[in-house]
Amino acid sequence: MKILGIETSCDETAAAVVEDGTKILSNEIASQIEIHARYGGIVPEVASRQHILAIIPILEQAMAKAKVSWHDLDGIAVTMGPGLAGSLLVGVSVAKALALAQQLPLIGVNHLEAHIYANWLSGDQPLFPLICLIVSGGHSDLVLMRNHLDYVLLGRTRDDAAGEAFDKAARILGLGYPGGPAIEKAAREGIASIKLPRAWLKGTNDFSFSGLKTALLRLAEGDKVSTVADAAASFQEAVIDVLVTKTVAIAKEHRVKQILLAGGVAANKPLRRRLRESSDIPVLVPEPILCTDNAAMVAAGGYFRFQAGKTSGLDLDVVPGLKLA
Repeated sequence: MKILGIETSCDETAAAVVEDGTKILSNEIASQIEIHARYGGIVPEVASRQHILAIIPILEQAMAKAKVSWHDLDGIAVTMGPGLAGSLLVGVSVAKALALAQQLPLIGVNHLEAHIYANWLSGDQPLFPLICLIVSGGHSDLVLMRNHLDYVLLGRTRDDAAGEAFDKAARILGLGYPGGPAIEKAAREGIASIKLPRAWLKGTNDFSFSGLKTALLRLAEGDKVSTVADAAASFQEAVIDVLVTKTVAIAKEHRVKQILLAGGVAANKPLRRRLRESSDIPVLVPEPILCTDNAAMVAAGGYFRFQAGKTSGLDLDVVPGLKLA
């Protein structure tokens, strides 16, 4: 079964064709990073206009790369939320038009669910029950997954998500955008020698990185940062420390069979390494290209939704604040 996936939740215009929820036939991405870098962050109106320009060419590329025609497809999956309203509208509108024109089932997919299903595209098949840490620009969530499409939210960020915190830290240190890769690159040349706070929020599985960001800002304003590299390394260490410690603890508590890592921040190599080193429970992490926003993960999630009989009507609408659980 072949599913066409469409992703336009933020600033990546992407299309992919995935077979049986696990085999990538194509995964094409048009990035807007260079456009938004000049502003130090994503400008929603600019993002949606770029999606309009890129969506048809990227769809054609994905179909050509997969060597499929419309008659070869079994359904169209599209991100319906969460995300930027204007960006989501482009993808959902195109998906609905194509589903109607080609008489194909339409499948609305939660963006966070799609990130989780990226783990089904890397070869090893996850085992239930499992814990998934979703870390991205807008989310830091701990999710218990008992079976396909069965989620229990165990913890989440109370303020800045991990990716958002990295972006703000990079801005404070003058490292540019996007912040995650910039912090990781600078940290390679530094030592985590600066004492920065950790918000453990004892008694909960939640995260908080706002205080950490503020602490870094105060140090920078007071010229108490030895080097930018050391500051980046110390900030990265503080974020990873909390993420890994809480994830491993909750995984042991629920006696799960596996830990999954998902979302754009999951591309961070020190985070991937630390989680694997700290856990006795097997850890699965998608390839970096499948951690950042892409359409293969949407097609994979769409496949499992389709298998469960969960399709959408042509009245499908975007839900910018869509929850996973």
